This record gives sequence, C-alpha cells and structure tokens, in this order.
Amino acid sequence: MKQRVLSGMRPTGSLHLGHLVGALANWKILQDQYSCFFMVADWHALMSEYENPQKIRDWSYENVADWLAAGIDPERSVIFRQSDVIEHTELFTILSIMTPLGWVERVPTYKEQLREVKGRDLATYGFLGYPVLQAADIMLYKAHAVPVGEDQLPHLELTREILRRVHFLLKKEIFPEPKALLTEAPKLLGTDGRKMSKSYGNTLKLSESEETIRKTAQKMITDETRIRMTDPGHPESCNACQYWGMFDPERAKIVWEECRTSKRGCSQNKKELAEVLIEQTKAFREKRADLNQGNDKIEEILQEGAKKARAVAQETLREVKDALGLGPAS
Repeated sequence: MKQRVLSGMRPTGSLHLGHLVGALANWKILQDQYSCFFMVADWHALMSEYENPQKIRDWSYENVADWLAAGIDPERSVIFRQSDVIEHTELFTILSIMTPLGWVERVPTYKEQLREVKGRDLATYGFLGYPVLQAADIMLYKAHAVPVGEDQLPHLELTREILRRVHFLLKKEIFPEPKALLTEAPKLLGTDGRKMSKSYGNTLKLSESEETIRKTAQKMITDETRIRMTDPGHPESCNACQYWGMFDPERAKIVWEECRTSKRGCSQNKKELAEVLIEQTKAFREKRADLNQGNDKIEEILQEGAKKARAVAQETLREVKDALGLGPAS
C-alpha cells in the first residue's frame, strides 16, 4: 500500500502564484507516489476570519476549482472539507488537553502573525492553538508525510512532539511519525519583497486577468540600490529577477546579465516579466474557465471526499478513545 500524505489550504481568499509553484505543482506529482488527502482547512480559516466569516464557503469552492485546474484529481486523491469531518475537532480537543501551553507559545509563526497581520484580533485561544489542530489533522489520517515549506517545519516538529507525548501517556503507539516532504520549488516572495501572503496584500492571484497581471508586475519591488538605468544591477537581490529565474530560467540568464551590465532597465524587466507570467499561467486559466460550472459539482466532490476521509478518521478516533477509556469498550 502507498504511504499516506495529508496537506491542506486555508480558504481565506483567492489562490496566488505562490500556491501554484509552492504547493499545487507539488501536490500534482505526489498523487502518483502517495495516497493523498487534500483538505480545505475551513476550521483553520475561521481562526483568523471569525469576525467576518461570510466568504469562507465561497473561497472554499474557488480554491477547490483552482486545485482541479492545477491537476489535482478527485479520482486519485481524497479532496474534502475539514468541517465535514467532525473527528478533527474531537481529536483537537483531546490533544489540547495533553499539550503543554509552553509548546504552542514558542511556535515562531504565531508571534509573527500577531506582529504582521493588521486589522484583525488574533490574540485568541483558538489562534494560539491552531498548531495543535494541525497536529490533529495530520494524526487523524495517520499521515506518513506532510509536504511543507521550511517555515512550516516548526509546526511539523510540534506535531511529532505531541504525538510522542500521546504515545507516552497512553502507553500505546497509534500513529506513525510524519516526515517532512520539503517543497523543491524555490521560495517565491510577494510583489513587495516580503513573504507572499494574502494577509499582506502582496500576491498575484491565479485568477487575475492579463491586464491585472501587467499592472501588478509594474508595481513589483526590484533592485532598490539601483537608482539610474546606467547603474549596474544586482539580480541576485532583485525580486523581479527571482521571478525570471523561476518562470523562464533559460532566458533569465540573459536577463540577469543585461541587468548587471546596465543594458536593461527595471521597467523593461517588469514589462517583459508580465508577458512571461501570462504565458506560463495561460493553460491554468483556460482549464479554470472550463471548470467554471457552478458550485454544485465541487460540492459533490467535497461530499464524496468527506465520506472517504470520515472512514479513516472514525477508525483512528475509535482507537484513541478506546486507549483513553472514553465511550463504550470496543
């Protein structure tokens, strides 16, 4: 049997280029190597969007449509919505009881989000505990591996620590220790040079029109040390040049050299980059348009996936409850 992989995305807005190169392209490959469970993490979304949750359902449908357009196949993978599988919150409750408070307080992304995200109150019990819910997600399906970027490694290590503590307290081993599948794609920064995040408003959405891609590319941060076109550029530290290296690596060699030797200005660089991005995402946009048949079909996929996910989740939770002495004896 294939080993199992669990991954998911929070439906907190439209997906962007970072999702395509950092996650979806990798998910598509993993389908041939693992038994994949791909989750619409709407409980996680609610933890940051609880004050205005009205769009979470629509974003969920939009995100799944993007997954399908990127090649995620419901015939080969289990695509489901987190809130449709009640066992996620049950295992989360159990793990919350067992997880020391200091373990979640030291997760670096928690403090980063509190500092960086403006306009929302994230200082809540639920948001502090979201890494524990992530652990529940992974453990519920007995995932052998989790595709993550380097910034998510502390979360996965916390999952392993919680898992070991559960085994120690229950005096029984139930879960495999999940390994990290580090994404091979280089890290794609946002248009302002910071980490690409919907929260920061520095993304380039997959669903954008060609004209919007051109406008967004012109606003990108480039080489801030280059004042005049006659000044030599530094492509290694230029965000636009990093995009060139990712989306057209062969031509990027010429672009970088022209930048270094002052034969190419930043405006020209961004203008031509926009056309590259349009061309590279053309097939995705065309397939996305073909899939635009309303939400009923996507809901069918989610419900079918939920049935498959629940079958696994219910068996896992039965084992945990039995070890804890909860519910009727099995």
